[in-house]
Amino acid sequence: ASYLESLSETPGNVVPTQYKNYLDSLASEPAAAAAVATPAAAAPAPTESTSSESTGFCHAPFEYFHFDNLASKGPRPVVDWGTPQDWSRKLADDGVFRAGTWYCSEGGWESPNGKAVTEVFYMVEGHGMLGDSDGTKHYFGPGDMVIIPKGHTGRWDVNTPIHKVWAVNAHPNVEEGGPIIRVQVDHYKDFSPECLSDTSANDPLYGNTGEVASASNTFYDVGPTKVGVWTCEPGSFEVASGVRQWFHMLEGTIFITDSSDGTSKRCVAGDTVMLPAGWSGYVDVVEPTKKVFTVAL
Repeated sequence: ASYLESLSETPGNVVPTQYKNYLDSLASEPAAAAAVATPAAAAPAPTESTSSESTGFCHAPFEYFHFDNLASKGPRPVVDWGTPQDWSRKLADDGVFRAGTWYCSEGGWESPNGKAVTEVFYMVEGHGMLGDSDGTKHYFGPGDMVIIPKGHTGRWDVNTPIHKVWAVNAHPNVEEGGPIIRVQVDHYKDFSPECLSDTSANDPLYGNTGEVASASNTFYDVGPTKVGVWTCEPGSFEVASGVRQWFHMLEGTIFITDSSDGTSKRCVAGDTVMLPAGWSGYVDVVEPTKKVFTVAL
């Protein structure tokens, strides 16, 4: 309930069309087809804070990823059904860890070549399926987190137009064991309080949140990539040396402040943030917050 309320009660912010579609999808069956979203408002550029003392951070509101602000990549060259076309926009890229958004219309195709990176994405809208090399199928929809490990082969099916926000870790080696590398899907229900553990003294993102209560669930931890969900109660704490991370806000309001220059960014539901390795500053949790995250070690 708090997630739904956070989307409808954001002072000074318009609830993104894609998030309204997400709420609608939770209460209805997947549509046979979906129209391409065409929001009228132009998106602001992502904001950055950089200096010689701190590598800073990159922040973008959801409007940055509105369909009108995406670049068309044209039709996919090899498909076996439908006429899928891609649109995308990058948020940040440090040479190893990068993030952005991707939109694709209906269609399907084989992916016979091993994936060159580990990709993690949060589904904003749409429904799809990722298949493993042995034919195992993994279905996903709005609110799900999907992990495609480096080396994966199989297929893609976009059953209704997909819009996702993603992070990619270009680590050097295939880390998954076993003859078949499998996709992992974690559903929104897996982000509920009963699935989380108190990690205030051993926080996966910030090390220690002190007297501020935080809880999390790291549901993927393979090699240099960690993926999970993080929640925190109102309060403030200092970060001396944070891990390199991407996160997407689901609920609440937080401020992130760069200690080198005092730059502070307000983060609310729908926002995406990239923090580099060794980042230092302050986190002020104004309202109970929930976010999904990826860590690239």
